[in-house]
Amino acid sequence: MATRIPSHQLSSGLYVSGGRPEQSKERQPTMGSRAVPYTGGDVKKSGELGKMFDIPVLNNPSSLKPSSSSQHNSGSIRSSSNSGPQKNSGSLPPQLLQKKNSSTSSGQMMMGSNLQPTGLITSGPLGSSGNVSGNRGGRSGQLEPSLVSSSIGKAVYGSAVTNIGKDVKFGFKLSKAIMWVVGVGIIMLLVVGVFMMATVKNGVMLVAVSGIMVLVTLIVVWNFSWRKRGLLGYFNRYPDAELRGAQDGQFVKVTGVVTCGSIPLESSYQRVPRCVYTSTELYEYKGCGGKSANSNHWPCSWGMRHFEKHVADFYISDFQSGLRALVKAGNGAKVAPFVKPTTVVDVTRDNQELSPSFLQWISDRKLSTDDRIMRLEEGYIKEGSTVSVMGVVRRHENVLMILPSDRPASMGCQWLRFLFPSYTEGLILTCDESQNSDNVIPV
Repeated sequence: MATRIPSHQLSSGLYVSGGRPEQSKERQPTMGSRAVPYTGGDVKKSGELGKMFDIPVLNNPSSLKPSSSSQHNSGSIRSSSNSGPQKNSGSLPPQLLQKKNSSTSSGQMMMGSNLQPTGLITSGPLGSSGNVSGNRGGRSGQLEPSLVSSSIGKAVYGSAVTNIGKDVKFGFKLSKAIMWVVGVGIIMLLVVGVFMMATVKNGVMLVAVSGIMVLVTLIVVWNFSWRKRGLLGYFNRYPDAELRGAQDGQFVKVTGVVTCGSIPLESSYQRVPRCVYTSTELYEYKGCGGKSANSNHWPCSWGMRHFEKHVADFYISDFQSGLRALVKAGNGAKVAPFVKPTTVVDVTRDNQELSPSFLQWISDRKLSTDDRIMRLEEGYIKEGSTVSVMGVVRRHENVLMILPSDRPASMGCQWLRFLFPSYTEGLILTCDESQNSDNVIPV
């Protein structure tokens, strides 16, 4: 029985054996493009975008008019929305504009604010209440130049750094009435003694009055010579306060580690970096017929010829509570530093050879070196040193500050030390330790 072989006819009319091949199916597109509706800048017609900002959306999708060229230009529409500024921002509703402006302004604030390298709060003058947290009137990082290198090689600071005077101002806090009574009493006793010496020929009264006058003179000389040491001893014995419980306006003494503020200082001669206080003093010795260092220079004594003292705002971390406070010592504040300097250069009669660094320092300040006996002393408070500060506590918007007191700080009468009540003005700054790497805490 014969088997029928399947055959099929080609398009040319020829019959060939075999089955008809299967027709290949058209490949379905993997991605479908649909028309993007044109909203005209109206968020209510944009679907999910309006829901993100709690804006009611139109429920009738047929009301959206598709653009005729949306299929061809859908890529350009999406790319243009992310490139360049949006020109149709005026048609956005107030809710979307407010959120957009807030996000834009917050980004500009983060990018535009210049944070200080130390990450600490900068401050302005004492009189500016808005400058506690960084000059609110302008940018937070816009500060005046803190250090300007002059052409003569001498560091010149701006007004944010306080230039301290030659000496700390001291005074005796004695009542004028008491001084007048004592003075008039001594004069009356002296007159009575002279009268008795002339009439009765008895000089006992005159000797007694003379002894009293000598004793009073010695006490006065003693007070003028030891008032600084007596006042410093009183400050050292003053109890430390805890910043955590200090009230606003309270006069306190705080002891802790200091760190630099926005303007670190540098010592004048040794170039010690990152200091909160620097002092450089040049003294000259005057013999019987030598040259005077200043107008008040007495013979056979040391006189100050040149001095440089600077202090800036800094921070102190309290040992008692661990809190950190901003010490407002810059911007022309009154500061009374009690920092013992050390001799770095000593020029004697036997040693007249000057080092190149000292010659350069003298030349930068246009001072003469004509065979004079000189001594250069330098003191500084480096970052990480332990310091005691006495001032008034101020709290302003969670910022803790220590300001100079309006009233002078005084001690009572020290009868056992024969010291009268004395006082000094301004922010009191004491540092007794030697400035070396062993005593400085790295911060």
